[in-house]
Amino acid sequence: MKRCHHLCRLLPLWLSLVILSFSHISYGDNVTYDHRALVINGVRRVLISGSIHYPRSTPEMWPDLIQKAKDGGLDVVETYVFWNLHEPVQGQYDFEGRKDLVQFVKTVAEAGLYVHLRIGPYVCAEWNYGGFPLWLHFIPGIKFRTDNEPFKTEMQRFTAKIVDLMKQENLYASQGGPIILSQIENEYGNIDSAYGAAAQRYIQWSASMALSLDTGVPWVMCQQSDAPDPIINTCNGFYCDQFSPNSNNKPKMWTENWSGWFLSFGGSAPYRPPQDLAFAVARFFQRGGTFQNYYMYQGGTNFGRTTGGPFIATSYDYDAPIDEYGLLNQPKWGHLRDLHKVIKQCEPALIATDPTYTSLGQNLEAHVYKTSSGACAAFLANINTQDATVKFNGKTYQLPGWSVSILPDCKNVVYNTAQINSQETTTEMRYLSESTDQPLSRLSSSGWSYLKEPVGISKADAFTRNGLVEQINTTADASDYLWYSISFNITMGEPWLISGMQTLLHVESLGHVLRIFVNGYYIGGGMGSASSTNISLSKLIILNKGKNTIDLLSATVGLQNYGAFFDLSGAGVTGPVTLSANGVTFDLSPYVWTYQIGLKGEDMSLFDDSDSSASLWLSDSTLPTNVPLVWYKTQFGAPAGNDLVAIDFTGMGKGEAWINGQSIGRFWPTYTAPLSGCSDSCNYKGAYSSSKCLKNCGKPSQQLYHVPRSFLKEGANTMVLFEEEGGDPTKISFATRHTGSLCAHVSEMHPAPVNFEVYPELAVSKQKLGPMVHLTCPGPNQLINEVKFASFGMPQGTCGSYSHGKCSSTNALSVVQQACVGTNSCRVPVSTKAFGDPCRGVTKSLAIEATCSS
Repeated sequence: MKRCHHLCRLLPLWLSLVILSFSHISYGDNVTYDHRALVINGVRRVLISGSIHYPRSTPEMWPDLIQKAKDGGLDVVETYVFWNLHEPVQGQYDFEGRKDLVQFVKTVAEAGLYVHLRIGPYVCAEWNYGGFPLWLHFIPGIKFRTDNEPFKTEMQRFTAKIVDLMKQENLYASQGGPIILSQIENEYGNIDSAYGAAAQRYIQWSASMALSLDTGVPWVMCQQSDAPDPIINTCNGFYCDQFSPNSNNKPKMWTENWSGWFLSFGGSAPYRPPQDLAFAVARFFQRGGTFQNYYMYQGGTNFGRTTGGPFIATSYDYDAPIDEYGLLNQPKWGHLRDLHKVIKQCEPALIATDPTYTSLGQNLEAHVYKTSSGACAAFLANINTQDATVKFNGKTYQLPGWSVSILPDCKNVVYNTAQINSQETTTEMRYLSESTDQPLSRLSSSGWSYLKEPVGISKADAFTRNGLVEQINTTADASDYLWYSISFNITMGEPWLISGMQTLLHVESLGHVLRIFVNGYYIGGGMGSASSTNISLSKLIILNKGKNTIDLLSATVGLQNYGAFFDLSGAGVTGPVTLSANGVTFDLSPYVWTYQIGLKGEDMSLFDDSDSSASLWLSDSTLPTNVPLVWYKTQFGAPAGNDLVAIDFTGMGKGEAWINGQSIGRFWPTYTAPLSGCSDSCNYKGAYSSSKCLKNCGKPSQQLYHVPRSFLKEGANTMVLFEEEGGDPTKISFATRHTGSLCAHVSEMHPAPVNFEVYPELAVSKQKLGPMVHLTCPGPNQLINEVKFASFGMPQGTCGSYSHGKCSSTNALSVVQQACVGTNSCRVPVSTKAFGDPCRGVTKSLAIEATCSS
C-alpha cells in the first residue's frame, strides 16, 4: 500500500485488542432459546447466517468462501444435507471430495463460525429429485413425506446416520462443536394440505423422531406454522418482517432470505437489487427478528446431473453476495457487510427487549429498542416508494423511499438501506486466444477426436415392452436418456401408407427433451420449459418401402424437486405416437417397443480420464460438426496462475462436459431467454418478486460454465463432450474471470462509512468525517493503476458508463488520482472542502471508476 490513511493511527491499542478478542467464536456447550433469540451459554445472540452448499463448490474453494462470509459479517454458515449425494445406492454411502460434509463443517469451525445443519432430508434446493435418492421411489408401498411406515423408516435411518456422523466428530455445540441448529423436514407447510390428516401425524412424528436423536441443540421446521413444541417454526421468503412464530416462547427466525433467484435454461437471469435485500433484512430486525439467513450467500455450480427443476441451469449463482466463482458480488456483499456491522452495534438493545412501535405517518414507522441500562436502538422505515421527511424524538430525518434508517444510539443515522457506501465492481471474462502465451485457448479442429453415438438400440441390455413406458420409472435416473424404438414394414396391404409419400409423425411426451430419428436420420426435436415440460411434436417424414424404424430419444433435464407428490411427476414419451396420411391416422403407441436406458458411450465410460477407451476415438481430417449424437475429446493445457476459469460453449448445442473425468454439468447455449421482460435498470423500490428484475433477454440463458481450478492439473488436461443436438467444438472458447472496474457513487446525504462508525473512540467525529468513497482492489498485491472517471457535482449513469451531468468540479479527476493511484485502498471525502462547490444549492455526489493491476 502506498500509504496508510491517517485515521489508522488514531485507533487505540486497547480497542484493537477488543476487536481481536471477537475474531474467533468460542463454542458454547449449551444452546437454547427464549422468545427473543437463540441463547448460547446463557447469552442471547443476534445471528447473521448465510447458505453455502458444500457440493456446489469444491473443498479447495471452501476456506476462501467461508472466510469471505466471515469478512462479510456472518456468524453462521447454513447448508442442506443431500441424501441422494451421500447414499446413491441404498446402504452405500459416499462422503468423499465435494461430498465431505464433515470436512466442510470443520472448515467452518476453523474460521470461527457456527453451523446450521439442515438435514431435511427433503431439501428442495433446485436439486435433483429434491435430494431424495431414486431407489427410495421403488420401495414397495412407499409414499413420500406423509404418515407412511416405509418412508418414515428410511427417513429416520438417514437422519440418524447424519446425526451420528456429526456426533462421532464432536461437531454439535453440546460437544464443543460449531453446529448450533438442525432442521427437520423443509417447507412442508406450503403443501401439507394435499396430504390430508396424515400430514399432521407425519409432522408430529418428524418432530419426535428428531428430538429423540438427542443432538443437544434446537431443531427448526421452516414454513411450518404448526411445528410442535419445542421445534421452532421459521420463515422463508423475500420478506419475513410480518412473520411471527407459533409460540410466544420461540424467537423470530428467518431461515431463507432469498438473495436473488435461480436461473432456468430458457429463462432470463434474475437479480435482486442490494437496496431491497438490505431493506428486507433491516425490516426483519426492526420488527423483532434475531436470526436471519441469506439463501444463498454463495450459490455455486450444479456439477454433474445434480440440477432439479426441471430445467434448472448449471449455474446456481443466485445473484448471491459471493458469486458462482467465489468473487465478491459488489456492491451487494459490501452493502450487507455494512448493515451487519450496524446490526451488531444494536445487539445489546435488540436482545434485551421487544421493540415499541410508533407511527410516523402513512407507511412510516419507528421501532425502538430501549433498556433500563440506557441501551437504545431505533429503526425508521419508509415503506412508500416516495421519499419522506419525518420527525422522531424531536429531530428531523430524511427517509428515501422503500428504505430503513438505523440509529444505534436512537439519535444518529449510521446506515440507510437505500444509500450504498460500498464500492461496486464489474467482472470481465478475458478470452484466451492462440496469440497469447497462455496454453489454454480456442481449440482447432486438428486437436479433436470423436466417436459417434449409435442412433437407436445398440446395447445388449435393451428390452421390449408392449406400449410406451414412463421414463423415470424405467431409467431410475441412471441416465438422462431413454431410447424408444419401433420398427414396422410397409407393404401393399396399407394403401393409405405409401412409401415415398409424406406422412405426418406426431409424438406426445411428458418431456423434457425429444429427438426424432427415422431410419437413422435426424428429423428434428423439441423441448419443454421450466413452466411446462410437455412436448407435442409433429414432423413430416418419408417412409421407405419395406422396413422402417422410428427411434425417439427422450432426455430429462433434472427431476422435479418441489410440490406435493413431486416424486410422482413423470417424463418421457407416453404417447400417443401416430402416423397420419390420406386422412387416416394409425396409433403406434400400443405396439411392441424396444427400449435402451442410457447411451452406449456412457456404458463405455468415454468421459473417464483413462486410456481404456483411447483406441476407440477417431481423428479424421474432417471433424463431424453440427450433427447430433457425437462424443468429442481433446487435450489442453491449463492457464498459468490462479485465475478463475470458464468455458464459453457458444457454437455447441446441448449436452454434458467433463474435465479430467469430472462433470462440470450440462451445457445448453442454444436455449435462449425470451426477447422481452428485461430492462437496463431495475427500481429497487416496491415489493420484489423473482420476475421483477431480469437481464440477458434474447441471449443464451447460460453461456459460460465454471471449471474449478481443482479440476485442472499441470500438463495435459482432457476434455470430453457429449453433444446431443449438434454443435461445433472448435468454436468453444476458454476465458478467465477477473474483476474489471471499481466504482462508487456516494452523495452528500449518505451517512459516514460504517467502518468508522464502529470505532466511536476515534478522535475525528462522525460529523467531521461525513460521507466518503472507499475503493479497495480485490487482491492484496494489487494497486489502483488508473482512475477512468471522477466527477463531483451531479454525475449520472452507472458503473462503466458514468457521465458528468449538469455540473462537475474541474479538479475532481486530479484530486481522486492523487488520493488513489498507486494504493491498494483509498478513501476520498464527498465534500466541497475537497472539490469546491460547482453548483451551489443542490445536493452533490461523487462518482468514481478506477481499475487495479498487479
